[in-house]
Amino acid sequence: MSLIHNRRRKLSATALNGTAIASIAAGFITPLAAVSLGVPGARGALKATLFAVAWRAVGSIPRLTARPLLGSLRE
Repeated sequence: MSLIHNRRRKLSATALNGTAIASIAAGFITPLAAVSLGVPGARGALKATLFAVAWRAVGSIPRLTARPLLGSLRE
């Protein structure tokens, strides 16, 4: 039973980590890259920075949720 429990925990943690990475890539890296490369239609530097910081925080939530899941693995 503990093998099934551990495997489910690992899969849940992996899914949450993937969600966090996707959120950070879409909302944090992309706007900053667009502004720094001068892409037409990109928001101003201040707006893009605030937007990126907000998405970085949103991306941290699933990652911080995944860590306790791995801490609850059974031996």
